[in-house]
Amino acid sequence: MRQNYVEALSDLQVITLLTFWDFWARRDQRAPQKHWRCWLFMGGRGAGKTRAGAEWLRGEVLAGRARRVALVGPTMNDVREVMISGDSGLLAIGHELEKPVYEPSRHRLSWPNGAVGYAFSAEEPDRLRGPQFDAAWVDEIAAWDKGEHVFDMLQFGLRLGEHPRLVATTTPKPVKLVKRLLADETCVKTRGASRRNAANLAPGFLDQMHAQYGSSQLARQELEGELVEDVEGALFRLSVIDARRVQQAPDLDDILIAVDPPAMAHETSDACGIIAVGRAGEDAFILADASIQGVRPDIWAEKVSLLADAFDADFILAEANQGGEMVRSVLARAGTGRAIRLVHARLGKRLRAGPVAALYEAGRVHHVGHLRELEDELISFGSSRASPNRLDTLVWGVSQLLLNRAMPRIAMM
Repeated sequence: MRQNYVEALSDLQVITLLTFWDFWARRDQRAPQKHWRCWLFMGGRGAGKTRAGAEWLRGEVLAGRARRVALVGPTMNDVREVMISGDSGLLAIGHELEKPVYEPSRHRLSWPNGAVGYAFSAEEPDRLRGPQFDAAWVDEIAAWDKGEHVFDMLQFGLRLGEHPRLVATTTPKPVKLVKRLLADETCVKTRGASRRNAANLAPGFLDQMHAQYGSSQLARQELEGELVEDVEGALFRLSVIDARRVQQAPDLDDILIAVDPPAMAHETSDACGIIAVGRAGEDAFILADASIQGVRPDIWAEKVSLLADAFDADFILAEANQGGEMVRSVLARAGTGRAIRLVHARLGKRLRAGPVAALYEAGRVHHVGHLRELEDELISFGSSRASPNRLDTLVWGVSQLLLNRAMPRIAMM
């Protein structure tokens, strides 16, 4: 039916459909509907940021809302080669009769309806003194060396028309200008991941990038379009985890499966933390995160048993505050065949986590591969209301293998 519909279209209808952005655009690529002055679109590599910015500006020009436009990129070459002449730039989109003419010597675009656009380099913020505009599209603001100064100069120039607007498209980085816009309640924000534009990327590109970079800080920034930065005062930092990450563990002296059972078993109950931890010399290796939520004790116990078998663990370490000997009994019934040791928490989670966080900072804890959910919990500890069951389980495991002698308060049974 769809093929018949397409075949029945006239050439003019096909051309119209091909240039009709609202038909092709993803939701995150469309301009916000509510009244706004600033729109920040943060996206991963190849997420369609440039196309979104160019199409927004094209629509504003065709509607007559944009008559004098500012185009600002990290360098003049970036403006010319990406924003104007690139595969998704202003010269590549829309109907031929609507496209602007570019005058390189004057750094100027001229549309058939009389609208004009002027190209500026973020390397020269003072060139923005004097000119005035009713619309602006600025690209890769996270790469601007003089970001805040350039942005401020442009703001003073956005003084024409009834509703002057600015769109900023960028791959996020924790620079002052990006953080400033994220904190600005009057600036609308959207985010797009590279995977959402997979159909327009080279086959295998995303698989290769994720295999190589996984859930690292670089991958979250460059592929997910996330602004991930180390929070001042945070116990665990993603940059520290990345620095000591390994793809394969060495020969291990000890392996344990740490378990933090939940008090209840339903969909909204806390997760049952299940973490495999190994030791080689003075270092700990986080081997796997098999944590599970909302299941009966016999199910999480079976998962613990299977993980213990998979890693040939020496023993199972379980926090017994939520059930005491019942925890041992549930694990034993799962047929693990491994020694089961119980520990009781007498200190708060943050106090228990502190010494383990210090081991991370000292470079003595290594994640084997990428453990996204666990790492999210680690870096958000203290700023999230969610119960940190994965973190707590990891803390028990690492403490047992590296800090046992220094932590006499852990009671073994």
